[in-house]
Amino acid sequence: MKVLIVDDNKIARTTMRHLAVQIKDLEVTGDVDSAMAAYNFLQEQPADILLLDIQMPGMSGLELTKNLGKHRPVIIFTTSLKEYAVEAFELNVADYLVKPVMPSRFIQAIDRARTIIESNKEEVKMNNDEFIFIRDSNIVKRLNIDDILFAEAMGDYVKLHTSQKFFAIHSTLKSVEERLPDQKFIRVHRSYIVALHKIDTIQDGAIVIGGKSIPVADAYRSQLNKQLNIL
Repeated sequence: MKVLIVDDNKIARTTMRHLAVQIKDLEVTGDVDSAMAAYNFLQEQPADILLLDIQMPGMSGLELTKNLGKHRPVIIFTTSLKEYAVEAFELNVADYLVKPVMPSRFIQAIDRARTIIESNKEEVKMNNDEFIFIRDSNIVKRLNIDDILFAEAMGDYVKLHTSQKFFAIHSTLKSVEERLPDQKFIRVHRSYIVALHKIDTIQDGAIVIGGKSIPVADAYRSQLNKQLNIL
């Protein structure tokens, strides 16, 4: 896994590098002293993990995280301040390390990042049209296609709803849509994909599946009517 270290303090960058090089599968591709330098670096050399300070001159680590978009590296904040933790985790980062960082705590953060990276690689694996494999709490489980009622986008995650429970996977709705059989599922909203054979009723611009009301956006209505062969 490729790691970029971002911190305006040279000693902090050296400390992070020393911790990182002791983990076999980590490769430190660079260390920079500002968020803007990190942004430019990533345009040329993508990284898997960002060890990112928060308070820096110019752009902060929080601002950089927001500007990197959904294809950003997995981010671990490294800071001497505790007060940004809530805001940081709202950005779906892997971890929040408070300096000085202990080796055991660093390893824990890297393990969390590794889990996310592995999940992204095999977030939804198709095996014909009968079932999919999903990663749920570090366990890969088989989920029958016919058990899925609908998929719901929730930030950086997608919830796959069944009649019993839901499974949250680290993915985009578009990625899930590409892997579900289109003869069984249809996009009805920017945040929802539904199982055609699970639809109970359609009324007042909404679909009802398993007691849940799901909005149908105008952009998808005509395709839905065509797929259902509504007269």
